[in-house]
Amino acid sequence: MSVADYMQQLGAQAKAASKVLATAPTRTKNNALLAMAQALDSARTTLLEANAKDLKAAQANGLDAAMLDRLRVTDAGIDAMMLGLRQVAQLADPIGEISDMNYRPSGIQLGKMRVPLGVVGIIYESRPNVTVDAASLCIKSGNAAILRGGSEASHSNQAIAACVSEGLIAAGLPATSVQVVATTDRAAVGELITLTEFVDVIVPRGGKSLITRVSADARIPVIKHLDGNCHVYIDDEADATKAINIAINAKTRRYGVCNAMETLLVAQSRAQELLPQLAQGLQEFGIELRLCEQSMAIISGYQGVTLAATEADWSQEYLAPILAIKVVSGMDQAIDHINDYGSHHTDAMVSENFSKARAFMAAVDSSSVMINASTAFADGFEYGLGAEIGISTDKIHARGPVGLEGLTSQKYLVFGDGHIRD
Repeated sequence: MSVADYMQQLGAQAKAASKVLATAPTRTKNNALLAMAQALDSARTTLLEANAKDLKAAQANGLDAAMLDRLRVTDAGIDAMMLGLRQVAQLADPIGEISDMNYRPSGIQLGKMRVPLGVVGIIYESRPNVTVDAASLCIKSGNAAILRGGSEASHSNQAIAACVSEGLIAAGLPATSVQVVATTDRAAVGELITLTEFVDVIVPRGGKSLITRVSADARIPVIKHLDGNCHVYIDDEADATKAINIAINAKTRRYGVCNAMETLLVAQSRAQELLPQLAQGLQEFGIELRLCEQSMAIISGYQGVTLAATEADWSQEYLAPILAIKVVSGMDQAIDHINDYGSHHTDAMVSENFSKARAFMAAVDSSSVMINASTAFADGFEYGLGAEIGISTDKIHARGPVGLEGLTSQKYLVFGDGHIRD
């Protein structure tokens, strides 16, 4: 069977399954998620062995540390996947929710009902846990899913897919409700993003090149973010301890994630005080610093790599132990810098001035804006979504971490009693 025919088959099966899922009772969907969690627990050895194969191949192929970190599955990671499934099962089911009911002057009653999108195609790299996150959110929101993971995680994804299918069958739902593309042929991506007859939305999760390609070639609506160039701005009215702890956590908690801080902005009035302390803390993690002229003059004796920042550094998503630092005159320049160079993902301000914090939140054009908190909190799990299908920096339909509601739409309901229009 050709790749095109194979993807057509997956699309047709997903479309048929989506009709079952759209009206599936909440209890049935929850039972499927809980059964998936149990299947993962029972298959720990199989999952770890499959992941070991992927890691060995990835290392042989020279994948960088950030990609290996995303690819790795551990017992703790399996626990996290199970927890995510159980949390999504506990979330309120958005499907069928009716809102905004009101009577119109004509006498008809009008409202809205939340409904599934239909079939969601998800394309992702590394991160086998995305297979579980995507399955859980799509099932709970009444959507069928076609998942195309990266070839570097093929063994892991197929092992997880078997657990997902087991959970679906146990709950009496079609096993084709969630299908993981079995072929590693890259042509599958091109086919998936043009399956207009079967697929309703595409969600790409991965590097900028993947998302750029999908956005350019897809004939189906796309929920996406291109990169995560996140900032922390330390205001002139920041608490020093909070500022240092937040900045170090935002950069060093994990490097290969889209919510990691890539540029630190410091108000000029606090630079002499805080930059040496920040540099000392970052030095312990071996962070390479890309410094503006002012910060270069302040930071001395750093036991690590320091380079003069270039114009390109301000727009860079490093996904690595590298940090750009810039001294700014104050909040207004920080806002301008973030809006000009940022990726509209997540940006934070550290300040004790509530009025300025409100102004910062209003002016920064990002999907998540934070005050006195690390950018690491930009995550569906932390936002109480149970998991996330991805993070959107678009402004239409869904923005920020996309959970259950982001995978739904609404339709109008009209109730009459023999009403006809004049």
